Amino acid sequence: MSIKIENLSYVYMPDTPFEKKALDNISMEIRDGEFVALIGHTGSGKSTLIQHINGLLVPTSGKIYVDDLDITSKKVNMSDIRKKVGLVFQYPEYQLFEETVEKDIAFGPSNLGLSNKEIDKRVRRAMEIVGLSYEKYKDISPFELSGGQKRRIAIAGVIAMEPKILILDEPAAGLDPRGRDEILTKIKQLHKEYNMTIILVSHSMEEVAMVADKIFVLSKGKCILQGSKREVFKQSDVLESVGLAVPQVTYLIKKLNERGFELPEDVFTIEQAKEVLLKKIRIRK
Repeated sequence: MSIKIENLSYVYMPDTPFEKKALDNISMEIRDGEFVALIGHTGSGKSTLIQHINGLLVPTSGKIYVDDLDITSKKVNMSDIRKKVGLVFQYPEYQLFEETVEKDIAFGPSNLGLSNKEIDKRVRRAMEIVGLSYEKYKDISPFELSGGQKRRIAIAGVIAMEPKILILDEPAAGLDPRGRDEILTKIKQLHKEYNMTIILVSHSMEEVAMVADKIFVLSKGKCILQGSKREVFKQSDVLESVGLAVPQVTYLIKKLNERGFELPEDVFTIEQAKEVLLKKIRIRK
C-alpha cells in the first residue's frame, strides 16, 4: 500500500498557553512495498507523524492518502484503516498483558471475528516470521522472556493482524547490540519475503543504514531531507546542523578517500566496509 502526505501540520493544545506546533507543512510519498526510515532526534515529530498515518491523530491541516484514500475525511472508517496499517509503539513489550505468548499474539486477530482455525494459523505464521518456535514458546508467559524476545512477540501480535503497512517506532530501543541486530534482521526479512510497506522510526543512522532503502529526516516538525541512503548521507553538513551524523563506517570511508584511497562512497554498514577494504588491499598487493 502506498502513502501520500500533503502539507501536513499538527498543533498540540491549540489556543492555549501550551500550544506547540509538532508538524509543520510536511509532504512526502511512500510507494507500495518500500522500506523507509524516519530519522530525527527526540521532539523532531517522528512519533506524531506516524500516529497520523495510523489515524490516531487528526491533522490540524493537510491531507493523508493511503492507497489514494483520504484518511483525513470524516467519511472514512478508521477501524478499517487500522486493520491495514499496523503500528508497533516504542517499547512495545510494555503492551504485553496476556498469560501466555499464544494468547497475547492471538488477541488482535480474535477481535477481527475470525474462526479459531484462522486465528491459530495467523499466530503460528506470525511467530515463524519473527523467528520464535510456536511449540517452544506458545505456553510461556511473555514476561519470562528476554527483552529481544518480548519485542518479537509484540511485533508478532501486529503481524498476526496481517497489515499491508507496518510502522515500527524505535523497534531496537533499549536492546543490546545482538538483540538490535536480530530484530532488525527479522524486520528486513519480513519486508523482503512479504513485500510489505515498512516505516521504521529511529534516531540511529547505523540502524537506518542496515535496513532502509529511503530516508526522511525530520527536525523541529519539518522534513528537511529525503532520498536514498546515498543521497541523504551525502548531505553530511545538513545532518550535522541538526545534531545527526552519517554512519561511522561511512565517515571512515570519507576520511580514507580524502587520503587518496578512492573507495566507493555508498558504504553504509560494517559488512560493506569490510568488503571494499579487503578488495582494495587485494588490488594493492
